[in-house]
Amino acid sequence: MAASDFDQAQAARFARLALDCVHKEYPNKIAHSMNSDADVKPPRELTPAFYGCYDWHSSVHGHWLLVRLVRLFPQAPFAAEARAALAQSLTPANIAQEVTYLNAEGRVAFERPYGLAWLLQLAAELKEWDDPQAKQWSVTLAPLEQAAVARLSAWLPKLDNPIRVGEHNNTAFSMSLMLDYARIAGNAEFGKLVDERARHYYLKDRACPVNYEPSGEDFLSPCLAEADLMRRILPAGQFGTWFRDFIERLNFEPTAVPDVTDPKLYHLAGLNLSRAWMIEGILSVAPAAGGRGAAMAELATRLRNAGLASIKSEHYDGGHWLGTFAVYLVTGRGLK
Repeated sequence: MAASDFDQAQAARFARLALDCVHKEYPNKIAHSMNSDADVKPPRELTPAFYGCYDWHSSVHGHWLLVRLVRLFPQAPFAAEARAALAQSLTPANIAQEVTYLNAEGRVAFERPYGLAWLLQLAAELKEWDDPQAKQWSVTLAPLEQAAVARLSAWLPKLDNPIRVGEHNNTAFSMSLMLDYARIAGNAEFGKLVDERARHYYLKDRACPVNYEPSGEDFLSPCLAEADLMRRILPAGQFGTWFRDFIERLNFEPTAVPDVTDPKLYHLAGLNLSRAWMIEGILSVAPAAGGRGAAMAELATRLRNAGLASIKSEHYDGGHWLGTFAVYLVTGRGLK
């Protein structure tokens, strides 16, 4: 599915995935630090805005998916149901409890950086949407948005080295979401911090070992995620030179999911999707890519097709999040 082929019918399929999960409380996988018996509560009470979709970060980006699709297809049949779901979640009382939960003792690392970065992406999507209801949701979300910015702003200067894994803790991917948010929100101070830390972590990197990828349960490419971040920061010419020295060749193939009933192995379907959008992002600023542009574009298409074909709604534990990755890709969210 090319971006030009993404229509209302396709959007409805992905909207359904999110609508079926944003208020589905169980099964639920929580990373919950407890300070006393008082913290023994069901997910809907702990984090009443974002308790569905199996885990907190997936709930957050499930809400982003709904905002993104209603913004793009405001007259679609699913739009009214999506708006109702968003209104149910994004209330002042729910967001106040989310802030209380995030700031409680022992939760300094809660959903850092992945979930917090997706929260900022949700905030950015609402800020860009010229819609009265979206403007109100943006105001409602603001206290949690500000808490996320504060948490990440305190963490990045203390993080001496980047986290180079292919799962949630990867810093490059989350920093891409953070940087896009900062630019959309006009938060120059936060954007400057992300830019400076990215240069500190990655500017001197050379010869990324792409042939070591993927690890067994990756849904992100450490090498491509880093390049996709740096193309947001460096001038096109400088990025082209940096990229030539950073990735010498892309000789991998789309990954296959050996067992779609295993939620961790199902990560590999998302890897195809994220690799596709990262390559497209790289080509958006370096279309020649040192003579590799045509081959990279062809690879991105194969990755896209393999990833989209892997999304199966019947495998909830593994696939509850893949709709977000699909929509991020096919709507070109990470591109200018």
